[in-house]
Amino acid sequence: MGHFVNVEDLSSNQVMHLIDRAIAYKKGEVKHVTGHVVNMFYENSTRTKHSFEMAQYRLGMHIINFEVQTSSVQKGESLYDSLLTMKALGVDTAVIRHFDDNYYEPLMNLGINIVNAGSGCGSHPSQSLLDMMTIYEEFGNFETLTVAIIGDLVHSRVAHSNMQLLKALGACVLLVGPKWYFNERMLQWGEYVDIETAIEISDVVMMLRVQLERHDDVMLMSAEGYHESYGLSLERQKRMKPHAIIMHPAPVNRNVEIADALVECSQSRIVRQMENGVYMRMAILESVMEG
Repeated sequence: MGHFVNVEDLSSNQVMHLIDRAIAYKKGEVKHVTGHVVNMFYENSTRTKHSFEMAQYRLGMHIINFEVQTSSVQKGESLYDSLLTMKALGVDTAVIRHFDDNYYEPLMNLGINIVNAGSGCGSHPSQSLLDMMTIYEEFGNFETLTVAIIGDLVHSRVAHSNMQLLKALGACVLLVGPKWYFNERMLQWGEYVDIETAIEISDVVMMLRVQLERHDDVMLMSAEGYHESYGLSLERQKRMKPHAIIMHPAPVNRNVEIADALVECSQSRIVRQMENGVYMRMAILESVMEG
């Protein structure tokens, strides 16, 4: 595969291949992938960073963790020059999270594989793939499904990747959230509807965190007001289809976008998403390193 930077670059066959490989790893397949990988996280991360690390350990890769706060970034070194250094040291693949939506564009010809672990408000392809794996495990297809993506649509890189990929895979995508967290450009991938409609007709209810760190101003309503208007409350959960599942890329703001009691309820697949992240990232690394 080479670089893995955006879901737009993946065909449906490539997506299904990655899902199949991730499921094989989950079922116990053991494989060693040789190579040196560096993890470069310019933004905070818990699930993505550590699931990539676990994936790398399980594949038997040699791992370097690049610490931004103690590196020459603090002396003014650019991402390009830091990566140039990693290439000179013998690193084959770089897993990078960065605040720039398109940080990877000037890095593509450096001779080192780029794996996008989240780019600003732009895209989060590995999260999107593990979400697709979780949905496929549950339903076995995408074409018959209605998926609601609810919350801070405009600032969520997960939402951007998921709405594009779900549309490409044949799902019906519903978009829900405050008008100020919505962009009409998104209508090419889904229909903008009210939350009550989305909750009642969706097979997958995918909640999003309000991305306060990406806002230019303060939150435009209280946490309580947001939960009442756009959150998955206990009352709304009761109106979901019996077979419908709840998803969230996490971290979760409990009792804001989702009621505390629903995070680990029987319909929730939030913890499974975290678990699947390791296996999908194993599949991604395998494809990048061997492709």
